[in-house]
Amino acid sequence: MQRIVNCPQCGKKVVWETTHHFRPFCSGRFKTNDLSQWAQESYRIPESEKNLEDKDQD
Repeated sequence: MQRIVNCPQCGKKVVWETTHHFRPFCSGRFKTNDLSQWAQESYRIPESEKNLEDKDQD
């Protein structure tokens, strides 16, 4: 049975197999785009409001 995943960039269905070089992405363009977003620090975990309040008190 083949495992099907969604491309994280466009949502297109992709077969998860070792011969697919771009997995979990559907293409090299989307894989490169994702790497670029990581390099530009576009993916960030927001600080909680509690941490922001603690910094304001310093």
